[in-house]
Amino acid sequence: MKLTLNNGVTMPALGLGVYQSAPAETADAVRTALQTGYRHIDTAAAYGNERQVGEGIRASGVDRSEIFVETKIWVSDYGFDATLHGFDKAVGKLGIEQLDLLILHQPATDRFEATVDAYRALERLLAEGKVRAIGVSNFRPPHLEDLMARTEIVPAVNQVELHPYFVQPALQKMHASLGIVTQAWSPIGGITFYPGWAPDRVNVMEDPALTTIAGRHGKSVAQVMLRWHLQQGRSAIPKSVNPGRIAENFAVFDFELTDAELEAIDALDRDKRNGPDPDVPRAEMFDRVIPEA
Repeated sequence: MKLTLNNGVTMPALGLGVYQSAPAETADAVRTALQTGYRHIDTAAAYGNERQVGEGIRASGVDRSEIFVETKIWVSDYGFDATLHGFDKAVGKLGIEQLDLLILHQPATDRFEATVDAYRALERLLAEGKVRAIGVSNFRPPHLEDLMARTEIVPAVNQVELHPYFVQPALQKMHASLGIVTQAWSPIGGITFYPGWAPDRVNVMEDPALTTIAGRHGKSVAQVMLRWHLQQGRSAIPKSVNPGRIAENFAVFDFELTDAELEAIDALDRDKRNGPDPDVPRAEMFDRVIPEA
């Protein structure tokens, strides 16, 4: 299943995420995913595993032309020239010449001028053919409005926290009106651990409505949530380094949720964010230096 971005580039809707995947495990996870059938890998400079993603791609035996590679510029590399250099660091570690999608990792509300300059650098990279599409991550509607008022190209993708307990309907509606693909990180909710945030969070995987739907289809709760994303036109990038889970997360193309089931999952929304609030600056993270190699 593929999505067509607002510049005509096609992107596999389902990808493998590698956030919090230890470098020692990342190459094998990427290789396994690609050999399973995935053709979309999402990483980031701040994850510290771009080099291992590249190793996994080369070890998979899958031709580079068949793989959609997505990565992110971290805030400490924001600014026009710094972001151009951030691209150089990313492709150097990945061992590839062109990125399929390059996005800004955070809106960085306390240094938004640098964010705008960073996005202008993405526009330059797109014009030069060094990237095939550009976008953002963790941008809320005011961030998007401010960015688009000062730049030329509408982001192709906004990667945000989105799962049945945090559906973000207003943001999704804005994306649809602008032709921006909604890409869900933490798409199955309640699994990835974010130290220091949302200590009272509830595990979406244990929701009885989801377990009922899963039982009806003979699928896991995770598979039901991923199918929910895909049927509603979103991209999803579940993370795992476990070969069995990687395969399970990909086995979502042989069943279909009913309209009533989709509506029931939508109705689970608690407006409950498990990850960090993008409006709250976190200087201790934003000052992190991304290594050259």
